[in-house]
Amino acid sequence: MSVQVGIIMGSKSDLHIMQDAADVFKEFGVEFEMTVVSAHRTPERMFDYAKQAAGRGLKVIIAGAGGAAHLPGMVASITVLPVIGVPVKSSNSIDGWDSILSILQMPNGIPVATVALNAAKNAGLLAVQILSTADASLAAKMQEYKDELRKKVEESAADLGG
Repeated sequence: MSVQVGIIMGSKSDLHIMQDAADVFKEFGVEFEMTVVSAHRTPERMFDYAKQAAGRGLKVIIAGAGGAAHLPGMVASITVLPVIGVPVKSSNSIDGWDSILSILQMPNGIPVATVALNAAKNAGLLAVQILSTADASLAAKMQEYKDELRKKVEESAADLGG
C-alpha cells in the first residue's frame, strides 16, 4: 500500500499534537508520512511539498501550525488535494485563537477543513472518512469505529440508569 496521507507541521514542537493523527492512521492501517514544513522559515520546501504531493500519490494533507498558522492555507492554495488544518496552541499563541482564525478564515476559493484546537485526532479521522469514499474496507472500519463509540455511550447511559 502506498502513502495516502501527508502530515506536516510548522515545527517539530507540534509533534506531540500531530502524533494523534498518526496514531489514527496506525489504528486504521492507512499509510502516511510525517515531516516538518514551515510556511515562514522554509517557503520553498512548502511549495515543493504541496506541488509534488498529488503526483506522489497522496490523497489528503493534514497541516498543523501554531501562531499565525499560515501553513494549511498556503498549502491549500498550491495543491488540488483536500487539506485539513489543525490549529496548534503554541508558546507564542494567543490562547490558540490566532491559529484557529488563521486557518478557519480562508478566502473563498481556497478551502481548508479546520478541526478544533489541538484536535489532530479528529483531523486523522476526517482524513480516514475522505479516503473511505473510495475504499469499502476502510469505510467498514470507520463504521466499526463509530459503532464502538455509540456502544460506549449506551453503556455509560446504562451505568447511570438511563
